[in-house]
Amino acid sequence: MRPMQISPDIPTAMLEEQAIEQRRRMHQTVSALRQQVEGTVRDKLNVRRYAGEYAMPAAGAAAFFSFVVGYGIAGMFKHMVK
Repeated sequence: MRPMQISPDIPTAMLEEQAIEQRRRMHQTVSALRQQVEGTVRDKLNVRRYAGEYAMPAAGAAAFFSFVVGYGIAGMFKHMVK
């Protein structure tokens, strides 16, 4: 919808109606954007989904790291005892 030209012969009531309609459209747009952003943020911060999806790889990485560190520490003690 193209904006109307403002001239002195346009009735004030018509301008007020246009302002009300523009505010209503802006409110609907902001509400729609807010719902879209809330849905996206809620999906990105879904802890249960990510915990279920990445629990096993995280546990595997932690086990591997622990094994490597433990093996390194045991090797240091082995060389100290000799």
